[in-house]
Amino acid sequence: MGIVKAVCISREKGTEKKPVSEGHLIENYGIDGDAHAGNWHRQVSLLSYEKVKEFNEKGGNVQDGAFGENLLVEGMDFRKMPVGTRLGCGETILEITQIGKECHSHCTIFHRVGDCIMPREGVFAKVVRGGIIRPGDVMRVMENDPNRPLHAAVITVSDKGYAGEREDLSGPAAAKILEEHGYEVVETMIVPDEPKMLKRQLIRLADSRQVDLILTSGGTGFSMRDQTPEATVAVADRMVPGIAEAIRSGSMEITKRAMLGRGVSVLRKRSLIVNLPGSPKAVQESLSFIIDTLEHGLRVLRGEAFECAGQEG
Repeated sequence: MGIVKAVCISREKGTEKKPVSEGHLIENYGIDGDAHAGNWHRQVSLLSYEKVKEFNEKGGNVQDGAFGENLLVEGMDFRKMPVGTRLGCGETILEITQIGKECHSHCTIFHRVGDCIMPREGVFAKVVRGGIIRPGDVMRVMENDPNRPLHAAVITVSDKGYAGEREDLSGPAAAKILEEHGYEVVETMIVPDEPKMLKRQLIRLADSRQVDLILTSGGTGFSMRDQTPEATVAVADRMVPGIAEAIRSGSMEITKRAMLGRGVSVLRKRSLIVNLPGSPKAVQESLSFIIDTLEHGLRVLRGEAFECAGQEG
């Protein structure tokens, strides 16, 4: 349980937020009047009061809202809460959607004091149910939604797709199949055949967004720029060879050229990353071999299922 110390908003992104007497939180939007509100996953930002206090004790001398936080809360260490955690405050319900963030262009507070703790200590949430939040209100951790769907992301790896020279059909094909099987596809994107960029996105999706399943499409062949498997292995904690083997085995029944596919499947923390071929037809075929079995493994990663016979060993 925590206590709301401050409610803050800003009219423009990248600026320090200012305290207000109350915040009107709107379902699936954010705080009324705040620049970061909108139909996306980072509707409300939260920061632990203790982290700001520690920063100020080292000479930071920042005011409430300076790090861009909407809600400053005492008694809750948000960084230890996984994505999907629900927070109740009066009638308002928030659900954490992202842990930390990348800082592409330093904000006002960084330029003023040389540091910003929001990227490494803050979390972001969406508004599940709206309401009013005021300083002094009690915030509590709620039971997670038992019907929360598995989350997925799809990355198309293609130089021509990234440059706009070719329409991406593979990514949408994968997303459609995932949605038909009950997944919530939280992000889709196209990146070029650049291992550094792909690694950065895989790390962000696994660590910050904590996506259950990340599918890549493309970059698994023999071309010198096909380096998706190498980028995937570089971010892996553990290998899951059986999934890639199942894809190749099933595909060999369709074409012998499937033996030339170099796709891998790995785990990073609690996320499963699976490489798929680049063509829409091959994406559909590959997913048909594995999609029905993946859910059990993903539920085990989430801690919602056990490995053997439904019993914990």
